[in-house]
Amino acid sequence: MVEWTGKQFAYQQVADDLRRRIADGEFAETGQLPSYGDLQKAYGVTVTVARTAINQLKAERLVVSHQGKGVFLTADAGRSAVQLTDSVRTVAELREEVDKLRTEVGELRQRVATLEGN
Repeated sequence: MVEWTGKQFAYQQVADDLRRRIADGEFAETGQLPSYGDLQKAYGVTVTVARTAINQLKAERLVVSHQGKGVFLTADAGRSAVQLTDSVRTVAELREEVDKLRTEVGELRQRVATLEGN
């Protein structure tokens, strides 16, 4: 399910999870991703969010779609998804670290301001 906290767009959460699932080989047997309707049910999102998530994966060249047939993995989707998943994880960790540092710097500014005011 998608978290509606505003930290990350819903389509990005769906795309990230699908990318992880591709990297884990979940769709390797059939080579086909779930339909938009199945994605809507699984993630609790609108068709627009599901479509945008798939478009993200298309832009990353992990999948291709065929009208009336579905969305399918590209030949090297598994390997590419592993690399992209690692990159996304690294970026998320860096963002968390930056947020933590911002908080600490803010606290230090307050302490300095208090000390300078005395």
